[in-house]
Amino acid sequence: MVSDSKEMNFLTRLFLNDSLILSLIIINSITIFSEGFSEFGEDLLFWINLIDSVVTILFLFEAIIKINHFSWRAYIDSNWNKLDFFLVVLSLPSIFLLILHSEHHGLSFLLIFRISRVFKFFRFFKFIPGIEALVSGVQRAMKASVFVLFGFFVFNFIIAILSSYLFKDISPEYFGNPLKSMYSVFKVFTIEGWYEIPDKLSTNAGNITAFLIKSYFVLVLIIGGIIGLSLVNSIFVDSMVMDNTDELERKVDVLNKKVDFLVDTINNKDKSSL
Repeated sequence: MVSDSKEMNFLTRLFLNDSLILSLIIINSITIFSEGFSEFGEDLLFWINLIDSVVTILFLFEAIIKINHFSWRAYIDSNWNKLDFFLVVLSLPSIFLLILHSEHHGLSFLLIFRISRVFKFFRFFKFIPGIEALVSGVQRAMKASVFVLFGFFVFNFIIAILSSYLFKDISPEYFGNPLKSMYSVFKVFTIEGWYEIPDKLSTNAGNITAFLIKSYFVLVLIIGGIIGLSLVNSIFVDSMVMDNTDELERKVDVLNKKVDFLVDTINNKDKSSL
């Protein structure tokens, strides 16, 4: 009885170990990836599928042990555990079909989503010095930039619709519909390779038309790309470092008060000596 308890405790510790689960996820991902290569032959694919099924059974053991350790209510309260349990249940039919040696399309590829458990290691970010200030700065910058970003989106939306009506017949691959046009206009905003679109539009156009097309995109580039993106970047960065600026201003204020106090003290001594 004692040995069974020790064995159960060992299994519990084993399946509560994130390193083991991560290793199983990696193995499962490799096997799922390998199953897509028909060049491996039926024999090798059978063993790959067998390994995948064994890993799935281990995932099932993990769920059972965690439910036994934490209780069903505590286990299912975790969203990660809900996803794990759902994916394990979806993969169980592939195990039965493998035992029956039937042709099937395994659902175990869904277990690759378990790799999202790796995101738990983002908890290590809390050990980075100053991470709280960084997160606070990003939140503050997002709040300060939301209206500017919205205005930038509206400008992109308007220019995209206008460009779609102007150039959809000339270049449907760029401006065939408003959605394509929004993407093309945003590419112009990014400045990188912005000239490729107007150059292509003006290839078969006359001199005056080509000049107007290029002037149009130069204007869009200046307003949206140079001024617009620069404004968004400046507000975002300024908001992120605002906390540092406030701290510096407080220190300067304290220093000014000390200087004023020293000046007043010196003046009072001079007056008393007279």
